[in-house]
Amino acid sequence: MKATQKNFARSARDAARTCHTFYFCGPDESGAWAAVKAIVDLLPDAGERVELSGADLKRDPVLLADEARSSSLFGDTRHILVRTQGDEALDAIGNHLIAQGEACPVLIVASGATDKSRVAKLLEPRKDALVALFYPPEPAEIVGSVRQMGDAAGVKLAGNLAERIAGACLFDLRLAQSEVDKLALYLDASPQSPRTADAAALDAIGAASEEDGLNPIVNAVLAGDRARLAGEIARLRELSLNPVGVLLAVERRAAQLAQLAGRLGRGNLRQFIAAEAQARRIFFKEVRDIELQLGIWRGERLSRLIERLTALHRALLGNSQAAEVLLVQGLTDIAMQAAAAQRRSG
Repeated sequence: MKATQKNFARSARDAARTCHTFYFCGPDESGAWAAVKAIVDLLPDAGERVELSGADLKRDPVLLADEARSSSLFGDTRHILVRTQGDEALDAIGNHLIAQGEACPVLIVASGATDKSRVAKLLEPRKDALVALFYPPEPAEIVGSVRQMGDAAGVKLAGNLAERIAGACLFDLRLAQSEVDKLALYLDASPQSPRTADAAALDAIGAASEEDGLNPIVNAVLAGDRARLAGEIARLRELSLNPVGVLLAVERRAAQLAQLAGRLGRGNLRQFIAAEAQARRIFFKEVRDIELQLGIWRGERLSRLIERLTALHRALLGNSQAAEVLLVQGLTDIAMQAAAAQRRSG
């Protein structure tokens, strides 16, 4: 079976009932992780979560088959979550598919892989497996998804609250889901007892707060504001922010810049940004920052930025103990490149 972000929601319920192996790939990791949560929520009894890495499975190609057919510590149900890069888990997944005995659900998030990978081609023809490919959605689509999250949680998002949440979370569905969940808890809302959220409720839970969000570090890095970046790095360490989560926020903005650059072409930057904001494809509070960043990161420079972020992401996943140091070094280098580009253009 195969799905994309456009039809995943329609196929998820059937897949959760009929499939035992799920493979989430594509450049939008936020969408892939949101899909993991959706499938787990739809499982009749998800039980205990067992996490494995692609490196673990590459070293021991029978580990996945064994774990998927083992009872949990207390004899209860379980599901397995695999974080992998490319096709490094190919042999392990192949062994899992041919092993005897009933298997628990296996959910695989494959960074840097697409539906053309060998694992995807192995799983796609099977009726008991789902391959889902995710590309970064348009901002308007994410706003719609945030509204759906609210409806599912019993939270009616009044006015422009969905746009505010999406923009504050840098259009990352996982972060948006977290904010909706906090709103539901704050309002004591549920599907059986829905509540309406207003701006005061959103402010009360701290959503869209620049002090608590990731926007400031993203903007400091991509604008080349090294003085501000130093303070943001200190805040990162003080709050023990997850290095991969911070990097994902920068990646999301880079993907947004790539989409905008493709539509801009050789047009006037300021007029283009104004039109995008008018169409609500850019959150109004981010207009100045995105205009500045799109002026810096264009063409070959933007392509190199995305390649650099992808390589940095892999480095963080491959060396979790040094992840914070690697992140700080990588973001500082990117900020220096942005500052140099501004000096040359100025």
